[in-house]
Amino acid sequence: MHDVPQLHVMDYVGPAVGGVVFVLLMSLVREPARRRFNAAFVAGASGVYLSGGFGPWELLYPALTLPVVYLALGSYRFIGIAWLMHSAWDVVHHFWGNPIWPFMPTSSFGCMIFDALIAIWFLAGAPSIFAVASRGPRGSSPSNAADHAPSPP
Repeated sequence: MHDVPQLHVMDYVGPAVGGVVFVLLMSLVREPARRRFNAAFVAGASGVYLSGGFGPWELLYPALTLPVVYLALGSYRFIGIAWLMHSAWDVVHHFWGNPIWPFMPTSSFGCMIFDALIAIWFLAGAPSIFAVASRGPRGSSPSNAADHAPSPP
């Protein structure tokens, strides 16, 4: 067990901004490459804590995530679940293990915030933010919104 580092405002804001930037950048990637890339990305993330302070117990987490990341190849929901699992592992490391970046004691906490935020996006189906923004209110695109307006008498 190690001393839990004191958190500051940027320990919250920085990862949140990073999560927004991640979603914006991933929104630029077309399907199905977006889903496939992110399934591979979360699979790789399951191994970042190996040698993270829990000895052989560190092997448990990648073993638990393996079936989830396999299912993530075909489902954003499972990508989101895998990121939530990683976020929970970040909490364990923040309080009891080694930080993900040894030179930054609060890095596991920041990773927890980042992972949880992007998990929400994946659980929502990882929609392109740009496509959502261009649809306008209630999912209709601005170009066809007038098509549904009532005709003048």
